[in-house]
Amino acid sequence: MDIVKHNSSAWDNYVEKKDRWTIPVTDEVLKAAKKGDWSIVLTPHKPVPHNWFPELKNLKILGLASGGGQQGPVLAALGADVTIFDNSAKQLEQDRSISDSYGLDIELVQGDMKDLSVFKDNTFDLIFNPCSILFVDNISSVWQECYRVLKPKGILMTGLMNPITFQLDEDTMKIIYKQPFSDIESLPKEKLDELLKNNEALIFGHSLADQIGGQLNAGFLITDMFEDNWGGDSKLDEYFPAFLATRAIKL
Repeated sequence: MDIVKHNSSAWDNYVEKKDRWTIPVTDEVLKAAKKGDWSIVLTPHKPVPHNWFPELKNLKILGLASGGGQQGPVLAALGADVTIFDNSAKQLEQDRSISDSYGLDIELVQGDMKDLSVFKDNTFDLIFNPCSILFVDNISSVWQECYRVLKPKGILMTGLMNPITFQLDEDTMKIIYKQPFSDIESLPKEKLDELLKNNEALIFGHSLADQIGGQLNAGFLITDMFEDNWGGDSKLDEYFPAFLATRAIKL
């Protein structure tokens, strides 16, 4: 199965359905950002601390798998030089629409986040990667590519998911799947067939060793992290935070 192609189509479909992660920021949000009042997320609910960011003016930022017109336009409105890289053409169109309407000059590139060969070594000051590695089967290449395209002392911010989230049945709160979870390998055939029929994105629940240890193995130093939940939209919130975000630097 071509996972990259399938998930590209699935996210195009989510744009058509107006999924929450495909709706661009409003005029009010961009006006507030230009006045210094802003926030963006790596995870569903908790804003990323402002002290995670260096001075944003003219900072070269790669929004990795962050199409949808949500984070990139805010960073561009704050004066950053923003490139958005995403697997979905329609997600990128959301950024294009905002960029053109507000003269933000955001660069847009479509591709697979495991392969950033379109960018030279030491290109970016910061990579902003909202929760998206769950749509990638092998994430070690993601961390290696991030390390390569960042400048020395460049910053990687990424949203992650607790792998137990994918192992649980949310109704019974019992573990029903082994780690690591994969829609392709873990689901019964009938459930996988239904998922594919409905053009839903394929998901992979990576271990913490691959998510956090993978960054360390690529050469990053993790300097901070926080946990987050669904903001009340999931039963899981009663039991544990399903999300975490990490800030790392290239040594």
